[in-house]
Amino acid sequence: MKFLNKTAFVLAGCTLGMAHAWADVHVTDPWARATVPGQPASGVFMQLKSDTDVRLLAAESQAAQNVEIHEMAMQNDVMRMRQIQDLALPAGETVTLAPGGYHIMLLGLAQQLKEGEHISVTLVFEQDGKRETQTLSVPVRALTHGGHGSAPAVQGHGHAHGAH
Repeated sequence: MKFLNKTAFVLAGCTLGMAHAWADVHVTDPWARATVPGQPASGVFMQLKSDTDVRLLAAESQAAQNVEIHEMAMQNDVMRMRQIQDLALPAGETVTLAPGGYHIMLLGLAQQLKEGEHISVTLVFEQDGKRETQTLSVPVRALTHGGHGSAPAVQGHGHAHGAH
């Protein structure tokens, strides 16, 4: 019995130590844009802030066949959207994913995204070579919703300590 208690204590200490080694990634105001019937793609938007330098490597969702991190950027006086491999989250800075800028693209939607519904989106982060995930319940908002990332907050923040 004493052996089990000591083992549990050591394991608990290791788990706590690992939790402190990973930065908290705070996610605020996540939302996805509603679609019309037959529309094959939509965007997911939010604000991300990390206590330490972290990278957003990927996103996943059952709502779409493919999920990609994208940016909108001017190229030869034309605004273009392109996929990026990852997105840096510098320590202490808020990185905004919003229409017209960085965002998550849902491609090959499984079904129409309707206002008032929620979709699950999992974010994959990397810090010092270690990967962690954070799963969000993302509300779907109207097609006309704040095109400039000015949406009212509807959720608190989550922490990237494994899937929730």
